[in-house]
Amino acid sequence: MVIYRYWPFLSMLQTGYQRLTSFFSKWELWYHALVMPILFPVGLYYLIGPGFLSDWRVFVAGLLIGSLNYGLSVFVLTLLVRQIIAWFPDVKQTVARTLVMLGLVLILTALITTAALFQFSLIPWFGTRFDWPTIRALFLLDVVFDIFLCITLNAFYAYRQWSNDQTENEQLRQATYQNQLDALKMQINPHFLFNSLTSLSSLIGENRQQASQFVDELSKVYRYLLQANHHELVLLQQELDFIRSYGNLLQTRYGASLQISYQIDSNYLDASLPALTLQALIDNAMKHNSMAASHPLRIHIQTTPEGKLLVQNNLQHKTNKIEQIQARLTNLVNRYRSLGHGDLMIEETSTHFGVLIPLVTHSVDAIG
Repeated sequence: MVIYRYWPFLSMLQTGYQRLTSFFSKWELWYHALVMPILFPVGLYYLIGPGFLSDWRVFVAGLLIGSLNYGLSVFVLTLLVRQIIAWFPDVKQTVARTLVMLGLVLILTALITTAALFQFSLIPWFGTRFDWPTIRALFLLDVVFDIFLCITLNAFYAYRQWSNDQTENEQLRQATYQNQLDALKMQINPHFLFNSLTSLSSLIGENRQQASQFVDELSKVYRYLLQANHHELVLLQQELDFIRSYGNLLQTRYGASLQISYQIDSNYLDASLPALTLQALIDNAMKHNSMAASHPLRIHIQTTPEGKLLVQNNLQHKTNKIEQIQARLTNLVNRYRSLGHGDLMIEETSTHFGVLIPLVTHSVDAIG
């Protein structure tokens, strides 16, 4: 019964806490929770004088007005600090960020303190004087508060950025290792080799010329797979040559169920991209879409006027969920992020699924 009686009050506290945590970070909340009980009463004592502790009515009134002023100043200071962090986001900019933050925060807190002192001086009940000795004492208190604030917040921010960088670097390393592992798996993939040999066995008895072409395409595919593992970037021309050979092997097996088309501007053939990117996207499309001669899977590879490569396929979903499809592309997304040349863009409509790939324009060593 007691809980139900105080439930509205508890609900109000919970709502207030949720709003605080949605605006302030964990570090900011901890800072204010630790500092406010110390500096806040000291500041009010300087503003009001001994009456702040001797008269309970002055104490309550001063605490109420001071809390409103403190809350407003903390809100404004938080916005200023976040803007300065946005100007100097890098860990290497910590010294510059701290100095700029200290200078601007000092100016802002001086203005806030002067305004608060003037406000308190308008209430005779407090007996606050708006004079230079009081302003000077409050300014000294501001300096202590601001130095501690800027150093503490910058230390927290630098640690968080360092931790995030470490996590991101580890993810990129894992993506690189995964890429190398995927390439190695493809080199020795028994299913792909078995299916290719099965298709070849059928062709030998039916069409020896086509069988000879199949062997040639298979040798090109494995030659590229063996060499691509040692190259971070390859020319678009080489990747397309490989994917045409790879696509021919697939179409020999699946026939009219799979259709791969190309629309490539020759101006971008010297651009580059991570090795085996197109293979990963084609395998992804085949894995998550049904294929039949009456409803073929159509994969279209084309360049865009903006210098990007679009790989798009019609949607014929199997039972896999969209989230699972996108999770399969995480490794490829991380590989691109590690290069620092832009991110992949995943585009999906009710009928098509596409991945927009930024092409790297600087030169790379060609695969021999």
